[in-house]
Amino acid sequence: MTKKPTKVATPSAALANATAPAPASSEEAPTSNRAARAAERRAAIVEAAMEEFIARGFAATRLDDIARRAGVAKGTIYLHFKDKESMFEELVRTVIVPVVAKLNALPPPTGSVRDLIEAFAGNFLKEVIGTRRGDLVRLIVAEGPRFPSVADFYYREVVSRGIAGMRALIELGIARGEIREKDLARYPQILVAPAMIAVIWQSLFARHAPLDAQDMLRVHLDLIFGERRTT
Repeated sequence: MTKKPTKVATPSAALANATAPAPASSEEAPTSNRAARAAERRAAIVEAAMEEFIARGFAATRLDDIARRAGVAKGTIYLHFKDKESMFEELVRTVIVPVVAKLNALPPPTGSVRDLIEAFAGNFLKEVIGTRRGDLVRLIVAEGPRFPSVADFYYREVVSRGIAGMRALIELGIARGEIREKDLARYPQILVAPAMIAVIWQSLFARHAPLDAQDMLRVHLDLIFGERRTT
């Protein structure tokens, strides 16, 4: 599928890559083609769901609207998802989980722990702030209290993984003497606070007071690691 230039990390692109079939023999071609078409329909449904969720909110989104946007019959949705909640979960797995998974896949740092955290957090801000991912995070913050199961799923799949990865890096920084405040390992949320502030600020106040999220991250890391020394 051709990736639309105006969108960032669309579910259709991610799902197409994940489900693209291997080259098949002539006997297997019909089955392979059916699988490819099914994967394309599923990706189109998830992408349509993202647009509807962001535009209407989780509560107000209807399967009829998703089907219409995806260009499929409503019954086709039930071939792939049992309900709206499972569709939203697939959206989170496709769009947000891969970004957080990069944290736990980082190689052992050859430089400073700060360099590793700064690189990951900087990339995270680029991939979230001002993108559909950021819109989804704001949606979960806004509607999570009304839909505990959605918030619980997001915590298991995204938040808990991010917290575990950050805690591991903090503990490494403490062991190396880069971080003096040992209690920071008990509250790794502090390390990722600028990302959440930036996501919320972008939605509510950016038109009044634009926020330089990358520079805020630098200042935040200076408070934790100490100001960088220039030579």
